[in-house]
Amino acid sequence: MSNLLSGLKPELVWKYFAEISKIPRGSKNEKKISAYIVETAKKLGLEVKQDKVLNVVVRKPASKGHEDTSSVCLQGHLDMVCEKNKDKVHNFEKDPLDLVIKDNFLMANGTTLGADNGVAVATNLAIMEDKLLEHGPLEFLFTVDEETGLTGANNLQPDFIKSKILMNLDSEEEGAIYVGCSGGRNSIGTWKASYETVPPKYAPAIVKVKGLKGGHSGLEIDKGRGNSIKILNRVLLELDKLGVRISTLNGGNKSNAIPREAEAMVYVPTKRLNDASAVVSQYNSIIKDELPNVESELAIILEEVKGKSKGKVLKKALQKKILLTISALPHGIMKMSADIPGLVETSTNVAIICTDTKGVTLTTSQRSSVASEIDEVVHSVVSIFVLGGAAVETTDGYPGWKPKMDSSILKVAKATYQTLYNKKPDVKAIHAGLECGIIGEKYPGMDMISFGPTLEGVHSPDEKIHIDTVEKFWNFLLAILKNVK
Repeated sequence: MSNLLSGLKPELVWKYFAEISKIPRGSKNEKKISAYIVETAKKLGLEVKQDKVLNVVVRKPASKGHEDTSSVCLQGHLDMVCEKNKDKVHNFEKDPLDLVIKDNFLMANGTTLGADNGVAVATNLAIMEDKLLEHGPLEFLFTVDEETGLTGANNLQPDFIKSKILMNLDSEEEGAIYVGCSGGRNSIGTWKASYETVPPKYAPAIVKVKGLKGGHSGLEIDKGRGNSIKILNRVLLELDKLGVRISTLNGGNKSNAIPREAEAMVYVPTKRLNDASAVVSQYNSIIKDELPNVESELAIILEEVKGKSKGKVLKKALQKKILLTISALPHGIMKMSADIPGLVETSTNVAIICTDTKGVTLTTSQRSSVASEIDEVVHSVVSIFVLGGAAVETTDGYPGWKPKMDSSILKVAKATYQTLYNKKPDVKAIHAGLECGIIGEKYPGMDMISFGPTLEGVHSPDEKIHIDTVEKFWNFLLAILKNVK
């Protein structure tokens, strides 16, 4: 074990975490880590199988006296998000992670740590090795490419795992047990390019919306944060009354993020420049008043552009269609869960708009933990696009995981946590995707929960794991395995 992690408890978990931190395992680069799992399983004398996409399943027989216990599958993903600070020299294709400890936190120096989901990988390896544990028959499922395509989960074959109980170890809050997640799809509308020459006596300008917080379109959709595309559109609808013509619209960059910035290249009648400036200034105040405690850094500005008097603008009819469509498209929470207080069940996000030689494309994303509700909100969004004259396509997306509050493994987990720590765990669902949604679809009837130690800043160089929560998580997991009937 790395000297840095020596003495941390549980020793076997940290031993393996140090080992896998030496192995490159960015998404779609899991060949070496998958081979390491296979090699380790063989050294331990365990049954192991690797599929064509590099998913691995390992089987460990029950300990003495637990042979009749139901088989349980422990699942996590092999890949990690590879992000680093600009000044950090690090090659994720070959360099080991540079681990550091600060107080109660384990981090990586200037890069992501890969605790998402390295903690599950290390935990599974530790249980595979430890011969003193009490448990029934176990399967350890290691999937690939969770972060960028859910490739591993999507390619699972019906006979790859046999268990009817699965514990996903990819949650990030010790003391919480997750029992549901959202599925998601994207709906994309495109208006074919239709331009005309800028009329005479029009001045070029850029309308910008910036300074918003943005955030994850599932996890932060309930925070009331501003959407730069929707805000920009409100301003443009008012400017349209002044005869302002739009050349380009651009904003947002990820379908799973609330857009932080957006801008439009416009042409303003020269005699209405002051009026246009006043409209933008007015909306800067209006939107700030609507989001006073949420978006303190919001700025809506109009910048004149020098030396660009010639250009092309969208035809008037097309401009109107696009603006009205964006105005009609919903953004935010569509429905709250009736089963879990405070859980967003269904939402939609106006995510990305871009203009190129082909036209204007607007990408939206829909989420729900209920499959029929995704279908319904997608249908609503598509209908608005169609009414607005856009060509529409939708992605296949990924399935949700509907909470099952009478789950047998949930009952065992809740009772176990209460006994161990003398308090009730928080039972939650997450308005984001977990592999459980796909696994539940692949293996109908699978009884599932998800939990883990506390992580912060995942997917960023600020990622850290709360060291003291790993032992609590470990003890909780082992106690559940002991208590399964």
